Amino acid sequence: MAEPTPVCEHEAPNAAALDRLLCANGGPFVVRGLAAHWPLVEAGLRSARDARSYLLAHARNRDFPLASAEPEADGRLFYDADMQVNFRMGQGPLGKIFAGFDAAETHPRVPTIYLGSIDIGQYFDRLDRDNRIELGARDPIASIWIGNETRIAAHNDFPDNVAVCAVGQRRFTLFPPEQFANLYLGPLDNTPAGRAISMVDHDNPDFDLHPRYREALASAEVAELEPGDALHIPSGWYHRVEALARFNVLVNYWWRESPRWMGEPQEALLHAILSLRGLPEAQRAVWRQMFDHYVFSGGAEAARHLPDGTRGVLDPLDVHSAGRLRAFLLRSLSR
Repeated sequence: MAEPTPVCEHEAPNAAALDRLLCANGGPFVVRGLAAHWPLVEAGLRSARDARSYLLAHARNRDFPLASAEPEADGRLFYDADMQVNFRMGQGPLGKIFAGFDAAETHPRVPTIYLGSIDIGQYFDRLDRDNRIELGARDPIASIWIGNETRIAAHNDFPDNVAVCAVGQRRFTLFPPEQFANLYLGPLDNTPAGRAISMVDHDNPDFDLHPRYREALASAEVAELEPGDALHIPSGWYHRVEALARFNVLVNYWWRESPRWMGEPQEALLHAILSLRGLPEAQRAVWRQMFDHYVFSGGAEAARHLPDGTRGVLDPLDVHSAGRLRAFLLRSLSR
């Protein structure tokens, strides 16, 4: 296989420079050392145990959710032969979970432990205040990911994302959004974590079964992050994530460029499968044209002939009209 292209790197000495990069750059980029000043990063550079002690000092008194897989999974959180996830979900105090990491440090084969997408504000006190990336007017959700060596299949997210390697090392392999068909995505409704994932084993691809994966690889970009490095993953970009050290911590910031009152495109896709995919071909063709007319064109021409004040949802939506439309849909779906 050809080596993926390295993700481009930029400098962002302050919040204003990072904001300009986020506004101007259409693709992924890396900023080295963006979070090098974080106390969490400094603790992790001393040792993994120091990083865990630092996190425990900020942890709230509540159970933390975690996924665990047998050593045979070799860190790959995926499906089993029956297309069920190959890990178990559980929960427990962070101190008890971290005691397991301490005990496993000298063992060559250990279970995979993965605390994924933990809301920092809900589970930690003052951690986000002391370890934070300033993102200007954006209103991000800050999450933390903690675990040992893991391999997460390529998937995408609707929000934009700045991911910060705080402890350990991370490798991201990224694919442009238009490569989705070449990634051979799995089920939309049976997913390991809410998003369809690539069914290709990136470490040992079967090109007889997945021949178009070569095309995806030809457009792939790779970023290898050390503690303090940050990666911007634009909305819709697929990314495979590898945590490479025995103990790894990632902090990421998700935000939408569109208003939060807008619906989720994934939900529209699922509703379209429910209501349109099974129609006869001729009817699907008509609905394809209607979607282009009302949705993908931007909708201006569809409403131009109607007087002001009579266009309803054909006018640009705001928080109030979106709420009315959502209520209408909920009533329709509950019939």
